[in-house]
Amino acid sequence: MNKFLNTDLLDRAIVFAVRAHHDSERRGKGFPYIVHPMEAMEIVATITSDQELLAAAALHDTIEDTDVTVEDIRREFGDRVAQLVHAESDRFTEGVSEEDSWHDRKQAAIDRLSNASHDAKIVAMGDKLSNMRAIWRDYQTKGDKLWNIFHVKDKASHEWHYRGLADSLSELSHTFAYKEFVHLIDEVFK
Repeated sequence: MNKFLNTDLLDRAIVFAVRAHHDSERRGKGFPYIVHPMEAMEIVATITSDQELLAAAALHDTIEDTDVTVEDIRREFGDRVAQLVHAESDRFTEGVSEEDSWHDRKQAAIDRLSNASHDAKIVAMGDKLSNMRAIWRDYQTKGDKLWNIFHVKDKASHEWHYRGLADSLSELSHTFAYKEFVHLIDEVFK
């Protein structure tokens, strides 16, 4: 007999994310942006079946990349999901370009992740592994020209960032997702 799994919250989060990212393209990829949050959610599902964590993975870029606010997420999905999504969102400084603030933002994200809850690390793992998979795939065809699509084009800076993320997420080293993440980092930056 199949056990019923209540996915109401997750279903609503997926629809909300699809609407929030409507007409957005993944930078330099040529496919709808929503593919990335859905992959992040799938990765989180390899670690946990917690519907709030899965919902946070589906929503993780809505605050950072759309006009959705943390209050919108809180109102629709509750405090825990809102806190998880907020924890995964980059903090931008008004008046400073993405390129000029890149290193400081990435260091702040690494530091935040180091001190984050176990649940926040699981959501971040989904996002970071999805990003690393995309980098690895593109690296196979573009080589070092890949870095030209980013605001910061220095490969060593990206290696520093991803190795810092791996250190921050090492609490998840027992998971398949973490092992794949570190393997892909090693492949791209060998």
